[in-house]
Amino acid sequence: MIERKSLTWFLAITFIFSWILFLVPLTFTKMDAIQKQLTTQGLWAIAMWGPGIAAIITTLFVDKKSFSSLRLNTLGAKRFYLWAWILPIALVIIGGALTLLFGAAKLDLNFTMIRDAMASAPKEIDAPLWIIVGAQVIFAITLAPFINLIFALGEELGWRGYLLPKLMPLGQWNAISTSGVIWGFWHAPAIVQGHNYPGYPILGIFMMIVFCVLLGTILSWLTLNTKSPWVAALAHGSINAVAGLPILFFQPGFNMAIGGTLAAPIGWIGMIIFIAWLVRTKRLPVQNQIEGELPILPEG
Repeated sequence: MIERKSLTWFLAITFIFSWILFLVPLTFTKMDAIQKQLTTQGLWAIAMWGPGIAAIITTLFVDKKSFSSLRLNTLGAKRFYLWAWILPIALVIIGGALTLLFGAAKLDLNFTMIRDAMASAPKEIDAPLWIIVGAQVIFAITLAPFINLIFALGEELGWRGYLLPKLMPLGQWNAISTSGVIWGFWHAPAIVQGHNYPGYPILGIFMMIVFCVLLGTILSWLTLNTKSPWVAALAHGSINAVAGLPILFFQPGFNMAIGGTLAAPIGWIGMIIFIAWLVRTKRLPVQNQIEGELPILPEG
């Protein structure tokens, strides 16, 4: 049975907290471009904790349950953390390769985009270009996922740690898809400001919803197998770290709403194939350990 009161409180707190922070940059009309970009990134990083804060408040004061029911003290099967770290990297590589294959972007080993950024930097960067690009790639696939985990946990504690189990009475597939739709729509204020799909403020919202349903299915699979929000937070952090890497290797001017990132339709292909493999091999839906038991049970 769906707990409507809990869901209402969770969603209200999540959207009010996050959307205020998402929309504040619209008031920065007199701020210079660089300062506005940095300030916006900071505010949006805090906004990522909206779902997590909502999960904590709703758990403690609406559900009247212990903090431990959010399962932050649980890790689950360790092998899924390797999936969480490596799978996003593989999906991004596939998306980048398909972007080139379909002609949506052109390979640029002169790294024009990086050169232009270096040329406009206030201080001259005295380092070979290949070292700069190599350092960015190495950092993105090694340390960045674990640094990003701090902010990604704010989302995953809410979306997969709290919302997903609350929706489980609808059935596992419905719970996964519904949570993905809500997660996608939550991004709307950022999308209309040009994030992810520049030039497509309205269509981009629907594209983000599709992306979040697909990605949310994978993150839910990880969560349901570990019964822990940490694994989805690591995967989310890894995605945020590597999603834009292919852009470094493309000539400027390609349409990001078509390819080049995991959020673009070409990037969805790898996720669709992986989800199909999960279904084909009966890894999804995740089977209950005990007949009649939900994949995640809130603690009393």
